[in-house]
Amino acid sequence: MKDYKLSKQIKRFSLILIILGAIGIAFGFYSAPSNIDESKEILANMSQDDYGGEYVDDVHGGGYNQEFGYEALSHHYDHDKHVFYQLQNKPWAAIYVPALFFMMISLGVLAFYAIQRASQAGWSIVLYRLMEGVTGYLLPGSILVIIILVFSALKFNHLFIWMDPEVVAYDEIIRNKVGYLNIPFFFARAIIYITGWVLYRNITRRLSLKQDTNNDVSVHKKLFKFSAGFLVFFLISESMMSWDWIMSIDPHWFSTLFGWYVFAGMFVSGITTLALITIYLKSQDYLDFVNESHIHDLAKFMFGVSVFWAYLWFSQFMLIWYSNIPEEVTYFITRIEDYNLLFFGMVVLNLIFPLIVLMNSDFKKTNFIVILTGIVIVIGHYLDVYNMIMPSAVGDMWSFGATEIGGFLFFLGIFIYVVFKEISKAPIMVKGDPYVVESKTFQYYNLD
Repeated sequence: MKDYKLSKQIKRFSLILIILGAIGIAFGFYSAPSNIDESKEILANMSQDDYGGEYVDDVHGGGYNQEFGYEALSHHYDHDKHVFYQLQNKPWAAIYVPALFFMMISLGVLAFYAIQRASQAGWSIVLYRLMEGVTGYLLPGSILVIIILVFSALKFNHLFIWMDPEVVAYDEIIRNKVGYLNIPFFFARAIIYITGWVLYRNITRRLSLKQDTNNDVSVHKKLFKFSAGFLVFFLISESMMSWDWIMSIDPHWFSTLFGWYVFAGMFVSGITTLALITIYLKSQDYLDFVNESHIHDLAKFMFGVSVFWAYLWFSQFMLIWYSNIPEEVTYFITRIEDYNLLFFGMVVLNLIFPLIVLMNSDFKKTNFIVILTGIVIVIGHYLDVYNMIMPSAVGDMWSFGATEIGGFLFFLGIFIYVVFKEISKAPIMVKGDPYVVESKTFQYYNLD
């Protein structure tokens, strides 16, 4: 068994992704309008198909403004200014989506790690160092998200309309929420979330490394207690994070299922990423203690949580659509009309494909199948985050261009470098855990 060393190939690959991504992002900000006249010129050069629909009808025909969310504001903000804000938001939203997505992958793995520790599972112990590596991205990933949020608070963009006093002055619904949706309290909550997540990650990482040289069972008990307590904090903080960083972009809409829905997406994305990293490192002869039964169990989680995500997606959609409350169904109308292919396409990627493929037990142990399904799931849940952010941020002015692709590549490059760098900092196999032998010899028996 050899410990992992960060390879030159990984360094080079991540650097290339970061550079290409930075170029795409820079192009997006360069091409964004700086005033209303520039936005009018951009709009004049765009065909109707380029931005996905008839803009005027969407904004004024139904009495619902995608940027400001209610009819009153459409009287105070003319069409040109509205388009200007949407086009100005476009590059910011293009980097906010991947920044949030990769941070949530790390957070999803942290939750998975805590569950394994709290349940004292035996099979997953050989994967602990990989989980700790992925969660190493949580602090830098959270900082990158916070930086974007700070720029929003400083009025560099209009992603969060409740941060604009002019909007709040005309909006009774947002004014009624100002006790919760205000900038000081917003960032205070964000600091609490991130501090709690990072503290748990660092404490358990330190204890895990201590356990390598200490067979005292007291370390195992501390890890159990910390993890059980953290899961309580996580369930509360993750839900509030989803309200603050995602749902408040559309402050007139709310869903009581939203926290669970976001959790399911980040959870399956994190587990899928963990499976892909495991298979990659095993192919590089670093994980000789990981067998096909471990891969099978990861694939089982990929399958099961995909079904759980689909259940929440359908429940949220069905309950809101069936109730037919105007301020609620508008959330889905916008996405069905302007994001139809993405909205329903992600259901195919996140449920139909993994359901059909991973239903077979043998496929769960086939690396190629797990990799293929994993890539589809990661792309599908990236589109899910895209669908949660873009309609409220840019309306029907969305696209997949250099900025969107660049944003994804930029944060992917940072994620890859940080994760593999963290994995290289410690022995790739834990020692001292009372169940480590059980994990090394774990075998899944198919009774069929």
